Amino acid sequence: MTPPTVLDQAREHYAHKAWADAREGFLRADELEPLSRDDLWRLAWCAGLSGRESIQLATLERIYQAECGSDTGDALQAARAAFWLGSRLGAMGEASQASGWQVRAERLVARVGHDCVEQGYLLLADVRGHLMARDFSAALETARAAEQIGVRFSDADLCVFARSLQGRVLIRQGELERGLKLLDEVMLAVTGGELSPVLAGLMYCSSVDSCQSIYAIDRAREWTAALGRWCDAQPQLVTFTGACMVSRAEVMQLGGQWPEALAEVEQAEQRYLQSIDPRAVGEAHYRRAEIQRLYGDLAAAEESYRQASQRGRDPQPGLALLRLAQGRAETAVHALRRAAGDANDAFQRAKLWPALIEALLATNAVEEARAASRQLDIVAQSFGSELLHGLAGHARGAVELAEGNARAAAATLGSASRGLQAVGAPYLAAKARVTLACACQALGDEDGAELEGQAARVVFCELGAALEVAAIDALTASALPSAAAPDTGGLTARELEVLRLVASGKTNKIIARELCLAEKTVDRHLSNILAKLNVPSRAGATAYAYQHKLL
Repeated sequence: MTPPTVLDQAREHYAHKAWADAREGFLRADELEPLSRDDLWRLAWCAGLSGRESIQLATLERIYQAECGSDTGDALQAARAAFWLGSRLGAMGEASQASGWQVRAERLVARVGHDCVEQGYLLLADVRGHLMARDFSAALETARAAEQIGVRFSDADLCVFARSLQGRVLIRQGELERGLKLLDEVMLAVTGGELSPVLAGLMYCSSVDSCQSIYAIDRAREWTAALGRWCDAQPQLVTFTGACMVSRAEVMQLGGQWPEALAEVEQAEQRYLQSIDPRAVGEAHYRRAEIQRLYGDLAAAEESYRQASQRGRDPQPGLALLRLAQGRAETAVHALRRAAGDANDAFQRAKLWPALIEALLATNAVEEARAASRQLDIVAQSFGSELLHGLAGHARGAVELAEGNARAAAATLGSASRGLQAVGAPYLAAKARVTLACACQALGDEDGAELEGQAARVVFCELGAALEVAAIDALTASALPSAAAPDTGGLTARELEVLRLVASGKTNKIIARELCLAEKTVDRHLSNILAKLNVPSRAGATAYAYQHKLL
């Protein structure tokens, strides 16, 4: 029997989805003899799937040049190569180059002069253009036209890609049920193995992202798990695995699996380092920052938010919540107002409003918080998401409490905490119970306040949310007589005054005005406080104040 050639082995690796082995095999075979067009396509796909985008782009351009530069070349093959070059470059943020390749592809298809499946692929780029321009009607019509071409030419990849875009457009239009049903159909094709590996990965990531954006948490969990199984079945897969890990991390974080979520993020960052797309790692940095903030490691979280921003990921609302934990509520409000003003639609604003409402209440901007809460309620009603209903209920209850309507707040917050617990969001449910404990205190229900506060404390202890535990201890202690003199940590009377104002969320400028001091003097007092208490930040000083009953 003739031993297999290098090319035979490369094709075998490709068939078994050993993408890195296939890539190296095709590259070695190409050194011995130039690859055929079909093998060049295989090289392009396995290079992309194994995280070598530079090889993928170079190979696609080689296909384009070969088909355009020969009398026997196939213009439609060249058009396909141009389409995928434009698609990949567009995803990497190279808008001008992507547009140039799109124009080349359109020119080649027009030159052919007859109907072809490539016309449908070109329409997909038009759909994305309409989406960016927020012309949803045109986007939906174009996506449907692309699907019809896919049906006519029996191209499963094109049909499913077009249906996915239709689902995304319908979701953007607020027709969530119709949009999600289309995405369900897309996922049946993906999980059924009906698509090429590249399209399968694209559809997985797109569908998971769409569900997470509208708080469809049950679908996000289901499809993230399916994406994980798909990635795990291909050990040499690099592309899509980073996105999968970040999506899994977000789901794990919501479910209270913080150590596992952090491990997923760290793996994702390593995968993304193999990519030539510098923006890809931004979401991983942001997710890491979120978990660090929840643990109370504010200095590390701030650095991670900075890294996320450098990679093109907006650090809000997480960074604003960090500022709130540092006692810089006004800074948080300004940042979130700006971010909400820049948001393109209600979906994006819905991710910002819970944090904005919390920050507004911390600065006593109750009227503005009420207006934002009403907007969040409207979006929650249109989304039909239990998670978003719970977040909106918590925000509404907090506003009612701030307005002095503790009885209404207690009812609202009780429903919100139960709803958040039901969807498997223990941290968010515990946060709602803390606010409910405050409402019980306002009503004179000491038993209710203690029960709600302690139930929340158990959850925070299990999760490792150190600052939240400290806040709960302060809430519980405030209702009890002090049995012993508090440990002041050696602070002077003036430093204690400054510490109490810091813990209330006031800035150094406001503290200086209230105490009739120079701002530099307040800065010096704060530095002395941090040194004496051996804590690194305002948040640490605040936690100390709560823990040692100095408030």
